[in-house]
Order: sequence, then structure tokens, then C-alpha cells
Amino acid sequence: MPDPRSITPAGRRIVAAAEDLFYSRGITAVGVDLIAERAGTTKRTLYNQFGSKDRLVASYLAERDQRWRSLVRAAIDACDDPAEAVTAPFEALRTWSATNTRGCAFINALAELPDPSHPAYRIAENQKLWLLNLFEQLAAAAHCSDPATLATRLLILHEGVLATQPLPRDTLSTSTELARALVGLSREAADG
Repeated sequence: MPDPRSITPAGRRIVAAAEDLFYSRGITAVGVDLIAERAGTTKRTLYNQFGSKDRLVASYLAERDQRWRSLVRAAIDACDDPAEAVTAPFEALRTWSATNTRGCAFINALAELPDPSHPAYRIAENQKLWLLNLFEQLAAAAHCSDPATLATRLLILHEGVLATQPLPRDTLSTSTELARALVGLSREAADG
């Protein structure tokens, strides 16, 4: 994956086109010809910038991951109460989902790219581990009992929302309420 600082304006157009196409149509369904055409570049430029489609997929997911993490951190920073911060990723998801209606790009990538040695697989896996670790850190800061178990439960709820997002149901509101209830019960257990 190229260093983000070394990507040219044409490379940025390629990543933007790839993101739109990969997210809307699927990674394996989109070829480099279509990406180059959509970006207004040549295949040669695409390969000069990224080396391969696999590395372009990794770049697409890495940029998406950075935007997601920034949104989550902003949601956490906006919380006055540590208990509220534990469920801030659910609130960030509400904002994120307004423009990302095809579910989780990372779950989609893991389904399409089952080889753990694929560079995009590692990025998708790391994104999920980052969220799990974040939930655990936030739960510990909020003085919840057994932060690791709570973090796993919150991750499962969060991922369930993402998996059901394309369906005509509002699972986010219900999952957010359940997450808050789990945090409350965990804090009560810690105090008891």
C-alpha cells in the first residue's frame, strides 16, 4: 500500500473511484479498467500508483478506516460522561449510515476476500480489532465490570447493526438502547 502522502491527485481520484465502485458493486465484480475509466486516468497510472488491484483495495479500506475512526473519536470526545462514551461508536454509526447504506465495507471485504494473507483482509480485520479494543478501553474508563466481556458483547451488537443495515429495519436504535442497558448493568455490577 502506498504512503498516503505519496499519492498523486490522479491516485486520489483512483481511490475515490475505487471506493464508489467497490462499495456499490463489490470488490471482485469491479475491474481496474472500469476504475481507471471512472477516475479519468489510465490503467498504467493506476498500476504506477498502487502496483496491483489488491493494493488498491487495501488503500480504499485504509482511507475508509481512517474516516471511520475520526468520526468515532469525535463522537467520544463529544461525550461528557464516560458511560456515555462507551456507546459513542453506536452514535457515530448513526451519522455514518446516513451515506453508507450498503452495510459495512469491512464485513463485505472479509466476505469477498477470505484469504488472511490479502493486504485488504488484514486492514478489515484490524478495523474490527481496533473497535473491540476501543470498547474495552472505554468500558474500563467508565468503571464497568469485566470490560473485556462487555466489549465483546458491544462489538457483536455493533456488527449486527452493520450486517442488518441493508434491510428495511431500524436495528440501530434497538441495538443502541441495548448497548446502553449493558453498560448500565455492568456499572451496577462494578458498584455492587
